[in-house]
Amino acid sequence: MSGRVGDLSPKQAEILAEFRERIEDILPDLPARHDHYLLRWLRARSFNVQKAEAMLRKLGKSVEMVTLIYDCEGLGLKHLWKPALEAYGEILTMFEENYPEGLKRVFLIKTPKLFPMAYNLVKHFLSEETRRKICILGSNWQEELRKYIDPEQLPVVYGGILTDPDGDPHCRTMINYGGNVPSSYYVQNNGVKVQYNHSVTISRGSALSLEYDITTPSSILRWQFASDGADIGFGVFMRTQVGGGDQKLGDMMLVLPSERYNSHMVPEDRTLTCTEPGTYVLHFDNTYSLLQSKKISYNVDVLLPDGQIQNPRMKE
Repeated sequence: MSGRVGDLSPKQAEILAEFRERIEDILPDLPARHDHYLLRWLRARSFNVQKAEAMLRKLGKSVEMVTLIYDCEGLGLKHLWKPALEAYGEILTMFEENYPEGLKRVFLIKTPKLFPMAYNLVKHFLSEETRRKICILGSNWQEELRKYIDPEQLPVVYGGILTDPDGDPHCRTMINYGGNVPSSYYVQNNGVKVQYNHSVTISRGSALSLEYDITTPSSILRWQFASDGADIGFGVFMRTQVGGGDQKLGDMMLVLPSERYNSHMVPEDRTLTCTEPGTYVLHFDNTYSLLQSKKISYNVDVLLPDGQIQNPRMKE
């Protein structure tokens, strides 16, 4: 049994009745008195009446604001996929619009060096008020969390003393999963949609090279592209002659080997850390196609080491 209204075992129903009797003295002061509300406390303590009562008497008040902890451990370049970031930004916007002032503060811990880049990609979705509530903590994050959160309510892995009944420091059994989403809620035919800033048609048997000047070492060059109707070849090169000139592709330094991408089926989204400044060449290759031209839609961004996004200067 799930322990929810309409899905209680005889034993759970008996415990609910006992729980209601034990808290009768504070029942009129609670935000709600129905079974839905009381069962929340029993489920949180695995239907242990004594523990549920102690928890309710201590915390039995209306929760109007929440504090979130975002553990950024393991965040990498592979997570900077633009469609996913945009979807996440839309979720944050939806939260702000439907639960105004529901967020008290957000703590971000274990942030990697590239976090400023990731944050810059989503912060424009947030209101200024929400941005002020975001706190990025350093290496002493456990100590800082204890200043705002009671150690008894903070899992051991985050610097508190809270564990599961079996001693699990991650408190996994306290996570209330939402279950399966009904199929009636699915959005049909909702493929990955990316809005591109540029598009170009590459004739059959020809190619296109786009050059970008990277002036700051350790910048990240990011590209997204999709082809219309068929695959396209793509590779990355770097000019080795100062000033460019008429240097041929074969004489440039190979950075990413050219290969054919099925970008007509799945949009391509990748990044490259430019350890050295210079002119980087994004090369679209359609020379193998003797019959079909290819329409390519693409975006190119440069993420600077300080997290700023730069619109790169491009020349064909």
